[in-house]
Amino acid sequence: QVRLVESGGGLVQAGGSLRLSCAASGLTFSNYAMGWFRQATETEREFVAAISPSGGRSYYADSVKGRFTISRDNAENTVFLEMNSLKPEDTAVYYCAAGQITYVYTVSSKSAYDYWGQGTQITVSS
Repeated sequence: QVRLVESGGGLVQAGGSLRLSCAASGLTFSNYAMGWFRQATETEREFVAAISPSGGRSYYADSVKGRFTISRDNAENTVFLEMNSLKPEDTAVYYCAAGQITYVYTVSSKSAYDYWGQGTQITVSS
């Protein structure tokens, strides 16, 4: 059974930083691209960042580029999201996802991912 478990969420002031982790089990982690998505109240779940199975390539939404960094440790079956210069509009539930993605242009699409975590809340106060 595949499990993705996010951790590291919480409350932070604007301008602050947080680091999210997502621990994966039940799958061959190094075969999967990993993504982070987020969903604010009454909005659609949106793409934040993704990283290739080897970790050699990463992709970001324009809204987080330059502030967020995705990384992975294949030895520990974990993907990370380092978030800096946080803004109130970053407030959302953050989800990690795993997918065996064939086409790069699909990394920002929810449908490209096979497995999802339960999410962790990030609240950025102004």
